[in-house]
Amino acid sequence: MLDFVTAHTRLAPVPFVPELVLYQADEPIALWERTEAGGTEQPPPFWAFAWAGGQALARHVLDHPELVDGRAVLDLATGSGLVAVAAARAGARPVTANDIDPLSLSAAAANAAANTVEVRTVQADLLDTDERYPVVLAGDVFYSREMAGRVLPFLRRAAGRGALVLVGDPGRAYLPTDGMIRRAGYEVPVAESLESVNVRHTSVWQVRPA
Repeated sequence: MLDFVTAHTRLAPVPFVPELVLYQADEPIALWERTEAGGTEQPPPFWAFAWAGGQALARHVLDHPELVDGRAVLDLATGSGLVAVAAARAGARPVTANDIDPLSLSAAAANAAANTVEVRTVQADLLDTDERYPVVLAGDVFYSREMAGRVLPFLRRAAGRGALVLVGDPGRAYLPTDGMIRRAGYEVPVAESLESVNVRHTSVWQVRPA
């Protein structure tokens, strides 16, 4: 899977976090078709792009390393691993990148290596569990009603146990800002092929307990 990731992407700086590099694809539809060439249905290749929420969250963590320095961090639904890599660069130890897509975790491992940081990967659906981490980071997780309905209780349970829970989101329709504190806002460059615009106003929110 690592060979697939590196063969269909190119290593390039992240637009809003240029001190980090990612294996990124130029065009989403063609890549999605390639992931399904084996004849089985595959999830969209979220791992091949620097999404707005992840870029904002990575920028926030790097600019405020005291949030994660020396603390164990979970990057939930990691995608490319961008937020996990940023947390590791900011001094978090250990950093866990979690996703259900094995290609995502291959990309996260490749991106961690490209940025010379250590990130452990966990392929599992954690949303019905009570995994305990001092810091939980989640970029771009409120993209559907179903996902929002599952991820929000997990994040609020984590906050209720005393975890720092931060979400990066460019104003998706399913983001429930009630019970959240807005910590920062950024104008984040994005791929027009993904977002239909070149820049997304993106916020970092802190989740409070239910």
